[in-house]
Parts: sequence; structure tokens; C-alpha cells
Amino acid sequence: MASKGAGMSFSRKSYRLTSDAEKSRVTGKGWQGREESSFPLAFPRKPLNFQNLPEHLDQLLQVDNEDEESQGQVEGRLGPSTVVLDHTGGFEGLLLVDDDLLGVIGHSNFGTIRSTTCVYKGKWVYEVLISSQGLMQIGWCTINCRFNQEEGVGDTHNSYAYDGNRVRKWNVTTTNYGKAWAAGDIVSCLIDLDDGTLSFCLNGVSLGTAFENLSRGLGMAYFPAISLSFKESVAFNFGSLAGYRPLQDPPCADLVRAQRLLGCFQAVLSVELDPVEGRLLDKEGSEWQLQGQPTVILALAHIFHRFAPLLRKVYLVEAVLMSFLLGIVEKGTPAQTQSVVHQILDLLWLFMEDYEVQDCLKQLMMSLLRLYRFSPIVPDLGLQIHYLQLTIAILRHEKSRKFLLSNVLFDVLRSVVFFYIKSPLRVEEAGLQELIPTTWWPYRSSREGRESKEVKEETAEERIRRRAYERGCQRLKKRIEVVEELQVQILKLLLDNKDDNGGEASRYIFLTKFRKFLQENASGRGNMPMLCPPEYMVCFLHRLISALRHYWDEYKASNPHASFSEEAYIPPQVFYNGKVDYFDLQRLGGLLSHLRKTLKDDLASKANIVIDPLELQAATMDDLDEDEEPAPAQRPMQALAVGGALPLPRPGWLSSPTLGRANRFLSTAAVSLMTPRRPLSTSEKVKVRTLSVEQRTREDIEGSHWHEGLLLGRPPEEPEQPFTENSLLEVLDGAVMMYNLSVHQQLGKMVGVSDDVNEYAMALRDTEDKIRRCPKRRTDILAELTKSQKVFSEKLDHLSRRLAWVHATVYSQEKMLDIYWLLRVCLRTIEHSDRTGSLFAFMPEFYLSVAINSYSALKNYFGPVHSMEELPGYEETLTRLAAILAKHFADTRIVGTDIRDSLMQALASYVCYPHSLRAVERIPEEQRIAMVRNLLAPYEQRPWAQTNWILVRLWRGCGFGYRYTRLPHLLKTKPEDANLPSLQKPCPSTLLQQHMADLLREGPDVAPSFLNSVLNQLNWAFSEFIGMIQEIQQAAERLERNFVDSRQLKVCATCFDLSVSLLRVLEMTITLVPEIFLDWSRPNSEMLLRRLAQLLNQVLNRVTAERNLFDRVVTLRLPGLESVDHYPILVAVTGILVQLLVHGSASETERATSVLLADPCFQLRSICYLLGQPEPPAPGTVLPAPDRKRFSLQSYYISAEELARVEQMLAHLTSASAQAAAASLPTSEEDLCPICYAHPISAVFQPCGHKSCKACINQHLMNNKDCFFCKTTIVSVEDWEKTASTSTTSSAA
Repeated sequence: MASKGAGMSFSRKSYRLTSDAEKSRVTGKGWQGREESSFPLAFPRKPLNFQNLPEHLDQLLQVDNEDEESQGQVEGRLGPSTVVLDHTGGFEGLLLVDDDLLGVIGHSNFGTIRSTTCVYKGKWVYEVLISSQGLMQIGWCTINCRFNQEEGVGDTHNSYAYDGNRVRKWNVTTTNYGKAWAAGDIVSCLIDLDDGTLSFCLNGVSLGTAFENLSRGLGMAYFPAISLSFKESVAFNFGSLAGYRPLQDPPCADLVRAQRLLGCFQAVLSVELDPVEGRLLDKEGSEWQLQGQPTVILALAHIFHRFAPLLRKVYLVEAVLMSFLLGIVEKGTPAQTQSVVHQILDLLWLFMEDYEVQDCLKQLMMSLLRLYRFSPIVPDLGLQIHYLQLTIAILRHEKSRKFLLSNVLFDVLRSVVFFYIKSPLRVEEAGLQELIPTTWWPYRSSREGRESKEVKEETAEERIRRRAYERGCQRLKKRIEVVEELQVQILKLLLDNKDDNGGEASRYIFLTKFRKFLQENASGRGNMPMLCPPEYMVCFLHRLISALRHYWDEYKASNPHASFSEEAYIPPQVFYNGKVDYFDLQRLGGLLSHLRKTLKDDLASKANIVIDPLELQAATMDDLDEDEEPAPAQRPMQALAVGGALPLPRPGWLSSPTLGRANRFLSTAAVSLMTPRRPLSTSEKVKVRTLSVEQRTREDIEGSHWHEGLLLGRPPEEPEQPFTENSLLEVLDGAVMMYNLSVHQQLGKMVGVSDDVNEYAMALRDTEDKIRRCPKRRTDILAELTKSQKVFSEKLDHLSRRLAWVHATVYSQEKMLDIYWLLRVCLRTIEHSDRTGSLFAFMPEFYLSVAINSYSALKNYFGPVHSMEELPGYEETLTRLAAILAKHFADTRIVGTDIRDSLMQALASYVCYPHSLRAVERIPEEQRIAMVRNLLAPYEQRPWAQTNWILVRLWRGCGFGYRYTRLPHLLKTKPEDANLPSLQKPCPSTLLQQHMADLLREGPDVAPSFLNSVLNQLNWAFSEFIGMIQEIQQAAERLERNFVDSRQLKVCATCFDLSVSLLRVLEMTITLVPEIFLDWSRPNSEMLLRRLAQLLNQVLNRVTAERNLFDRVVTLRLPGLESVDHYPILVAVTGILVQLLVHGSASETERATSVLLADPCFQLRSICYLLGQPEPPAPGTVLPAPDRKRFSLQSYYISAEELARVEQMLAHLTSASAQAAAASLPTSEEDLCPICYAHPISAVFQPCGHKSCKACINQHLMNNKDCFFCKTTIVSVEDWEKTASTSTTSSAA
């Protein structure tokens, strides 16, 4: 395909490597027409010698007059002769335009761009190669058209467009038109300004006239234009069709000259002069060697003198040189291709000027990138394989590789494209129907976290289909693996560090480009789209890991002291010695400038790094603009380097605002080794400085005999012997960063294909069930069901084949092992860095994020084909990750809110599943106890909700009626609804529960502080919930139509769920350590019990009142409030009451009963409500059967034993309530507490003398020391009785 110029029209055959006629040309034999007699030594008409060789070549390059076409202005056309996209002013929105200004990628909602040339008369055409089949509108517009992020080409007057995604044409309004396009299709846009019509072609086939009566005349000229949505991409070619003129004329004369010169060049490669007989002999080009033959060298010099200027033009490079080289690839073996291409590149560098060969190579590589990127998917992936083979052959040439790596590759999208295997958007496009003739799909998802349903055993027919499908998947995978291996070979060439003859090795050039590539993509996170698409990143990461591990293990083979790649990790000193630039990515301890100031002493003592205080002051000035920079002469003598090096002036680049903070971490005079690992003689000097990425050399990375390179500042915990090359450590660090930037998110998105298969499979199964149940007489229903069945089957055939492609390219076993290896690298890195103590704060946050996210990906994204349990060392890895989560979720060295939340959420997810929970139980006992102690810290001033969820999940399965996996009230009303939200199966941990009980018993302050915070949060959460349902109820009762905000519903449901979970934590505490509430010899026990009884009564009264607010909101069944119902909260309250009133000793039960009955909010009717009884039963009577319309625990999945305990509790409370009512004496209003008016006065405050009941004053003193009434500070509280003559004083504190 030609990207500049227009002589080569896009067509399907343009993507064939060579035609049959071209094959003979490529070999150098059998040249036809003028090319056949073009070689000077075979010219028959006149003896040829080297004196008249230039004259002969000049005569050969003369072209006919008809070929020498004018490149100037043409009637009906305005603009430059070279047509490109107008990236300076003719666009709207954010777009990425290729360097040749012909390819474009959308990076905003709906960006628009037009060309630099317009037409106003005649017939014109341009072509667009579709790279993605998404939302695009391609056509023509005038200069007066105004576009925005919502309106593009075709949405305004005088703009016209074709949209193959929605199969419509657009000109303000829209109608159906044309056919659907797909990636690899060619759209031709034709405009006839003589007749005023506009039409389109798809792959050369006309779609018919789209628009007529175009506006023409003075001031009306039309530009090629396109509007495309986010991530969509195309490439323009301003070529021609029969009867229509191209916007840009092809360089016909130069094309003829280039083809003739190529013929001469081929002839030199394909013949040799027999020195004995003096005649020409044919030979294979792969055997050709330049051996200093004067005639050959002189002939090639004359050829390239004329050929070189032509090879700088993009059109000629693609049309002539690219076709020639691809023909070599198609005909020969890889070894032969490599030999010929290497010789050709040697000749280019020998006979062309450096700037000429550099332009040629740049255009050649860019053309290869475009061909690979836009080529359609064919069944054998032959096009991609040939393009990659040619790329490898070019990159094997050392000089060419270094130039391309330094100047062409790794600029945003360029070389990363080579590592991407795009998915076919149409199944027939990739020949998947032939590769996978039989389709199959599972009927359920086995992803962890979803409830697996029992299905019938696989039939023999299904087994045959599954095996045939798996064989097809293996055939597809083998073809894809060929492409992947070629991509890995490219990266191995780029990572070669042995080619340092006469310059820097390729690996160190690659490191510079790779780091800048990461910086560009890291800087775009959060506020703009990623520069490199995530799907490219996924493929690039896997190829990079393969090449990295190859060189890592190769180094181990030659260095026994090194380690294998299976043991890889990043040493902790890389994070704080400033040798690797982490841009402005957040560290665990906060900003790097802050860490340098606060941890400078630890750096000196642990890592032997000294930072000059004046350097810290300068860093503060650079980062915060607070201080003046000190003059270089003011540097103290303490800044001298080891060995007596004189202080040097602060280099100017160190203060550059363009460098990251990490690049200014160390300076020439500010950093030194305090205690070198080996003794230094007095003559030796150690000078350490940090350079920018572009200034680093191999020695700065790898180090030398006296310099440790990237490993500068090794802590005592790290081994002295390096375990691999330092440059590989930086590549590994970049791979971890890549995963964090976008790879994980993309892995999650690709799971959507599997989800679609599951949904359609479920729909197909339901439809087949309906067909079986449908009466045969209802033919109309049967016809509709049969039609639906056919649609679902066809869609599943398509999706199952596409799923095979996704599994082969993204979720294969090899890809899973790569992610698993990356997880283990992160775990080892975190463990090693943790051993450095306070220096752990220098680690970038993304290492912890990658460890968490990669585990999540392995667990959730690679099933059901591959299981994490099959991975080597699975149990050990789970345990190590559990230890990291348990230790660091409350680590004070980690200050970032986001990463702390991520750790907390990861731990909460970890304890949900049996395998990972058992891993938590396997970590050392002291770590388990420390984790539980952190979980029991007071909830105030910290994100307590996640902590509470963790405690609830440790209890779930042990609580009263707390064994369900689906919400029982939903399952009761909709038992057949498969879409009901499901919960994880209960997997309680008795070991961690025991640790919790031991810690609550441990000290006098642990339990009260923890439980008071739980009670406070319960009071807040339930109060917020009641307030919100009041607003919802009011909105529902209004006559006018109102819609409740979905966010409000979500917050309301969250408050309800929090209330339930807090109640469950209280139930667990009372079950494990009942003495905290019931042993009143312990301080604060009575107060805790009274507070608990008060909250329980409030909850019961609010929830159980007949036809109250709660009832009405639950009856509305609003979407988003599915979890809000009587059962979850009442069963949690019941569990607490049963533990207090049934399971304890007689004295404890009596104590709990008295406190519960003494609370003024207690109502026996609320307890009766639990069993569906409207009123308390008479003493000695049998409980009647519950009313089906009423709530009753008997209607749910409550065990008989649990139900008996509830009945026992109700009988006990009924009896105790009657006895309390009979024994209570009337109390005058004067003797009642003026605060609650429920209890008699029992306490007097000193020194003011005001009075209240003990419950009110005790609760008040928890948060305030001032008197209720006069605001005097309370010194002490004394017991008070009306007739008492003595008082007992207790401290108010």
C-alpha cells in the first residue's frame, strides 16, 4: 500500500506479497520488457565499458513524454501537490496522526480531521483503509463546516458521509445505505462535481449514488474528511479509480526510473563473471558476496548514485523496494532471506550517503508497520508472518538496527504495533470457520465468586463436540504461536547487549526508548487517553517477558553465582538511589522530596548514601518554590566525596523543571558512599551522580569494578553478588509498570467475550426449555421460539470461535504463566524491600497494586479453561501474598489513601474464599495476631467499613441464620430467578476468631474502645438509613411523578448493609467473649450492655412496627434496594438476643434481661414479631401457627434448633416482663431522670449538684465532661437515693 502519492490504488490484491509476474522479477531472472536488457554488461547494441557506463545509465533513465507528468496545479484542485491530513488547523477533538500525516487514531468522543487539499471541479477520488470497524463517518466537507465532539462529517450542511458501522449515509439527516465494513476493508470516496453527485465503493464494488445535487459554484470546494470515535483508526490513500482523478498524482516518471534501476541492481546480484571462461553465470542471490570485484563495485556505485535520491521518497520505497524485499521473503527460507537482506543493507550503507540511507530505512520501517497494522487476518496469518520476517531480517543488520532503534522505533505506536495480534472482527475474515468447524460452549461460568449451578452430566454428543472444538482451538493456537515467536525474536534483537562494537549496544538504546515510552503513557493516566492502546500493551508485555526471561537465564548459564529468572525480583536500592526515573509516580511513603528529607538519616545508616542538607534545600526549591538556591561556593566541606574529591558546582541540568524528582535525587557532590564494601586506597575516588535517561551510558547502568550502577546503595540485607545484569532489572521494572498502566484493565475487558457466551448459552437453554414445554397446537409461539433459537445458535457459533481467538492470544496457558511470574516477582520485591525497614517507603505504589491485581486476574480472568490451582507453587504463592496483605494493610509506612484502600479490599476479598482464607491461616502466628489486632483498632478516624466487612466474613457461617448464599427474602419471592445477586459460600475461620477472642480478653482497654466504636458507627449507619428511607417514602407519596436518584438508593442500601454487618460483628463478639458484656466486674461492661440494649430496641421498634415506614419502603421493591428487607437485619438482632438471653448462665441471663427490660424503648411486641405473632401469647398457651402474610423466621431457612431458641427467648422475656410489671412501683415525675424520663434519678454530679440516671450520665461522659444543664466541668459522679444517708463517689474519668 502506498501512503504518499496516489498511483497505487488500495485493492485486495495490494495485500498479496507478490503477483505471479512479480515473482520472476524478484529472483533477478527473466526480467521482462525494458528491465530484461537493462544490465550494462548484457547490453547487445554497443560495447559497454566503464568509461561510458554513466552515459548508458542516463540514457536508460530517460522516460517518455507521457510518463513525465506535471506535478503542479491541476484544474479543479486547490492545495499542495502532496496531499496529507491537516494536523495544524483542520481538525476537531483529540486525534493521534501518524508521522506521515496519513494515518489517524481517534482519542476523543468524536474527533474530525480533513485533508490539506480541496476540489471544486471534475471527478475525484480518495481511499481509506479501515483498521477498526467502529463508529466512523467518512466523506467530504467544505471549509465552512463547523464540527464538535458530538457532530462530525455528515452532521452539518455541505458535509456528506458514509458510515459502514451503522450502514447509513449522513447529510444532516440519515438513511440506510451501503453495506457493513470490517477491519481491512477499503472505502473509496468518489465525488463528481460536473454532475453534482457523490458515491462510495467498498473493496472496489460500488455502493451506488449516495447524494445528488451537491452545492457547487463560487466558494464551494470539498475537502476529504473523516470523523471517528475513540480508538478507531484508518489510513488514507489519495489514489485513483478508472474515470476518476487522484487528489495527488503519482510520481510516474520516478517510478519508471526506480524500477529500471532496481532491475540493474537485481542483475548484479543474480549474475557473476566466470574468471576462467569470461562469461556470465547465474547464481542465487543468497550466495552473493561482495568480495571486492572492481567491476561490480563500480557498477553498483553508478547505480546507487542515481538510485539513492529516489529511495528517499515514500511512494517509491513502498512501490519498488518494499515489493522487492517482500518477494525475497516469500520465495526464500528465513536463512536465505536474512543473507540477501543483510547484503542489500550493507550495499545501502556503503553506496548511499548516511542521510539518504537513514531516510530510506525510516520510510521502509514505517511502511512495514503500516502494512502489519492494517493487513487483514488471513487463515494462515501469512501476511503478518512475512512482514515480521522482513522486519527481523532488517533488524539483524546491526547498523540498521541501531539507527532504527534510535530514531524510528518506540515513538508512541510504532514498534509496539509489531507485537500486537489484532482480533478478527468477522469470523470469516480469519478463516475461523475452517479452523474450528465445530463449535461448543459451556453452560455455566466457573469463575470464582459466582455460584456454580448443578448441571446434568455431559452427554456423548456434547463430549464429541467439545473435543472437536478443543482440537480446532489447538490448531488456531499453533498458528498464532508462529507469529508470537517472530515477535519475541524482534525483541531479542532489540535487547542484544553484545553488539557494542563501535557504539552503544542495542539494549541500552532500547532502555532509553522504553523508559520514555513508559513516561509518555504514565503521564496520560487519569486525565487523557493512553497513548498506546491497552490491547497493544497486553501483547507487548507478554513478548517482553519472554525475551527478558531468555536473556536472564542465558546470563545464569554463563554465571553460576547468578539466579534463574524464576527467582527474579527488583532490589530495594533501585527505588531510592535515583538511578531509575519513576517520573512523578507515587511512592508508598508519599512524595519523593518529602522522603528524602525525613529519611536522610536512614539512607545514610542503611544504604551508605549521604545527602547534602543544601541539596535538600535546593530540592525543596525545585519542587515547592519555597527557598532560594544557595550559591555553589556555600557548600560545606561535609559534602566532599570519599577520597577527598573537591566539591563541584551544581550542574544546571539538575535544576531543570523537565526532569522528574527522581532525577534530582542525587548530585555530583551531594551523594557519596560512606562505608564502601571494600577498602579504598587514598588515591581512589568515588564519584556518583544521577543522569537523565538520555545521558546514561552502559557503565551508569551495569556498573564497573568500582561502581555498582543501578545497585548503588545496597542495604546490608541484600546479597553482594549481582544475580543478573542490571539492565535486565530495569527492563523487568518497566514490565511491572506496564502491567499497572493498562494491561490489567484490558485483561478485565476481554472477559466480556466469555460473559457474552455465557449469557447467550443461558438464553439458548431457556429457549429450548420453552420449546419443549410449548403445546404443539400453538404453532405461532413455536415458530417464534424456533426463530429465537436459530438466532441464539448463530450468535453462539460466532462468539465461540471468537472466544477461541481470545483464549489463544490473551488467556492461554503461556500467558497465564507470564502473569503468574510477574506476580511472584512483585511478591519477592515487596518482601526484600520490607526488610529495609523505613526505606520501604521509597517503593513505588504500583508494585503493591500489581501484586493485588495480577492475583485477581489469575483468579477471575483465565477460567474456566485454566485454573490457578494448577500453577506451580500455587499454595506457597497464596501464603506469601496473604502475609503481605496481612502485614501492610495497616502499615504506617504506607500513607497513600488509594493504595491503603486497595490493600484493605484485597484482604477482604482474600478471606472470602476457602483457598485464600486457608492461606491466611498458614502465615506465622505472630503475623496473624498482628493482623487481627489491627482489625480490632477503634473505628474512628480510619476507613472502618472494609475492616468491618473482613470481620463479618470471618464470622459468616457461624452466626444465627447466617449460612445463606443468596438473600433468603429474594429467593423466597423469586425462587427461579437466575439473575438474583449471589453471595460467596460461607467459609468462617475459627482460628482467626480465636485470635480475636484472645485479644479482646487481653487488656482492659481493647474491648471497650473497639466495641464503643462499633456501637457509635451502628448508631450512625442506622440513623442515616432511617433518614434516607423517610425521604424515599415522601418522594413516593407525592402525586406528581418523581424519580428517586439511583445514587441515593445506592447509599441507602449501603447504610442498611453496614448496619447489618455491624450487628453481625457484635453477635460474633458476644458469642466469642460474652463476659465483656455480662461480667460486670470488668470496667465498662454494664455501660456497654446498656448501650447495646438501647440500640437493639431502636432497631427492633423501627423495623417491626406494623405498616410503618420500613414496611412501606420494602413494599415498593425499588431497584437498588433489593437487599433491604426484614430478614437480614432481624435475624442479626435475633442472634445477639439469643446469645444474651439463652446461652449464658442464670446470673448472666438475669443481668441481660434486667438491662433489656429496663430500657424505655423495649417492647415485647417486637420480639413476638420475629415469630409472626401480633401480640404476646398468654402464659402457658401454645404458640399459634404464623400468619403467612406476616414476617416470621419460621418461613425462612432457620434450623429447628435455632427456632427453638427463639421460642425459648420469647417465653423467657414474656415471663420476665410480666414479673417486672408486677414488681414495679409507681414513680413520681419529680423522681424521673430529666434527660430520658424513663429511669429514676440515681446519680448526682459534683460540684454542680445536678441529677440524672446513671445510664444517661455514663453515656454522656464518654464524649463530654461538661454538665448537661450548666456546662460546669464534672469532677465526680455520686450515687443518689432519695432516702439514702450515705453516698459512694466514683471518678468521672
